Amino acid sequence: MSDSTAEASVHPESAEPARGPLAKPYRWLSIGMFAVIFLAAFETMAVTTIMPLVARDLDGVALFALAFAVPFAAGIIGMVLAGNWTDRAGPLPSLVTSAVLFVAGLLIAGIAPNMAVFIAGRFVHGLAGAAVVVPLYVIVARVYPEELRARVFAGFAAAWVIPSIVGPAVAGIVAQAIGWRWVFLGVIALLLPAAAMMLPPILRVRHLVRGDTSASWSLGRVGWSVLTAAAALALSLAKELPEPWRWGVAVAALALVAVASRPLMPAGTLRAVPGLPATVLLKLIVAGAFYGSEIYLPYLFIERYGFTPSVAGLALTGAGISWAAASWLRGRLDRMTDARSVELGAVLLAVSLVMVLLVAAFTLAPVIGFVAWTLAGAAMGFMYPSFSVAVLRLSPKSEQGFNSAALSIGDSLGAAVALAATALVSSAVVAGTFTAEFAVTLVIAVLAVVLAPRVRPRDEASATM
Repeated sequence: MSDSTAEASVHPESAEPARGPLAKPYRWLSIGMFAVIFLAAFETMAVTTIMPLVARDLDGVALFALAFAVPFAAGIIGMVLAGNWTDRAGPLPSLVTSAVLFVAGLLIAGIAPNMAVFIAGRFVHGLAGAAVVVPLYVIVARVYPEELRARVFAGFAAAWVIPSIVGPAVAGIVAQAIGWRWVFLGVIALLLPAAAMMLPPILRVRHLVRGDTSASWSLGRVGWSVLTAAAALALSLAKELPEPWRWGVAVAALALVAVASRPLMPAGTLRAVPGLPATVLLKLIVAGAFYGSEIYLPYLFIERYGFTPSVAGLALTGAGISWAAASWLRGRLDRMTDARSVELGAVLLAVSLVMVLLVAAFTLAPVIGFVAWTLAGAAMGFMYPSFSVAVLRLSPKSEQGFNSAALSIGDSLGAAVALAATALVSSAVVAGTFTAEFAVTLVIAVLAVVLAPRVRPRDEASATM
């Protein structure tokens, strides 16, 4: 097959307009990528549900927040490596390597004899799980026409639906019936056929996803990513220090995170410069508010209300379903701007976290918490496709890997900093009430509301005035 014929087979605009991501030229590639997102979603839902059991079994309750912060921090390194590698060699090598490391991390976590080894496994599969997102984003940018990209990203969100429905319940049932270790080991068995399904269609379009061999390895960026991750973990560990040192180390670590992360993101990100920089920053902030709250919600229902893990995980089920539904809706609102969807989503997220905070503070009926988290999922689902589409639209081809990595780094860095902040504040007040944790994440969500209008580039903002 000639290159022109092959390109026509995956770019319908060269022959006839594409009808959707599941149209014949894209079908198996879309299904394969959705399968990978599906398993990533299942693993995330499962771990969040069973972590209270893991922490008790391995005598690691004090390291509960760290067990989540470590994979987020590791993801920063993984995404920088994947972004640089993808720009140089195309998405396929980094995609395959990430999948192999993901399996290794799950295996380590599944057989861990203590919390330290478990966290080491979390580091490995956190490194790989975050890295796999970057090549998938670049595949979308290189293979799909722009008018289909929002639907592809909405489809990625839709791949969370089934894991959101069955993941928490299945994880809870498996953990209670045969042990939490099989939640990790079982994902390995599912990942292998998914990878086998995805690789053939990617190989068929490899001529479109070649890298730029003239691009050099940016060892400086890799070094900055390691320093950023280390600073984020230092921030997480600051709560373990005695009172005279705790806040000094925390402030120093936070300052180091800000300095070290600057080279990993578009210029002006930390200043929320309108357009691409503010888009990356906003995703970091909303990720911190959402994920910083999500890990505590099942814990709250288990400890405060005596729910089983499978029942407590239903809160995540509602959020997953609403996330996918809102993403589907956003993918079809062609006239709505990315900035407008982020503004609306940020407000809805803040309202949701107000409700969650009230549940924790006053022990309100748990159904209010379930409803609130379903609304939070809808807020995130409405925003996330807009983040991805906006960044790809504003990025030159040579920077798609870097900017996609920066966008994904926002997820990991925002969550890691939020988790550290919640643990730090909780340790300074009344621990175990969950009120401090949700108060911190609400403050973060309010900051997102304030900065959301800056997602609109200056020229677009002036044009609408």
